[in-house]
Amino acid sequence: MPPFLRALDLPPPFRLVVLREAGDAFAHASAHAAELGAGTLVIVGRFDLAEFAVVLEPEETLARACSFYAGMTALADALAALAPPETPITIEWPDRLKIGRRLVGGGRLGWPQSADERERPDWLVFGAVIRLVSMRSEEAALDPVSTALADEGFGELAAERVVEGFARHLMVAIDCWQEGDFAAIAQGYLSRLRPERGVRRAIDASGDLRIERPGEPVACLDLRAALTEPLWLRPCCFHRS
Repeated sequence: MPPFLRALDLPPPFRLVVLREAGDAFAHASAHAAELGAGTLVIVGRFDLAEFAVVLEPEETLARACSFYAGMTALADALAALAPPETPITIEWPDRLKIGRRLVGGGRLGWPQSADERERPDWLVFGAVIRLVSMRSEEAALDPVSTALADEGFGELAAERVVEGFARHLMVAIDCWQEGDFAAIAQGYLSRLRPERGVRRAIDASGDLRIERPGEPVACLDLRAALTEPLWLRPCCFHRS
């Protein structure tokens, strides 16, 4: 295990799997989810990124929406707890995490390709990547599209601090989930979206986002379709190398 991951302290339900620097946490967790089992947290041993994925084994047919919204909220809450005071940390629907208006990373969700939308999936994987430090030149670091935690006043924050915070906040969300309180999970996620004057948002029973703007028809954004291609992973916005 890399020295900077030896102090990782996770709540008891989680089991740690560490990959070498060239590994892909989301791909590994998705490929081996069935044998790894629920609570397995896969992390890549890198100093520039907090890259990790957790295996979940839900009991409900609404599992995709619950898992994704709980994971994104836990990710945002973890960063908020580590951030300097009044740092604006928001989610851009569905999967992009921003500091101010600059992308710092995001989350994604994986499930078995054969899973029936109407049935409970055998497993789900929530994965995330957060840029800790910029590996670019000084000029590129001024890119208005993306940023790193170190550039936003977080200091020399190690990956394990982000992962530990995520795990603790995810446990809180899972407790709500197990009590059948999807509304609390949805509200936690909605509270992290950037406010817009006069705009009302809600997450419906299928997990889709409904948006009401004055004088316009209600818009409905399909969550499952949006999760098939994480936009924050595009090279123009965010990449692992």
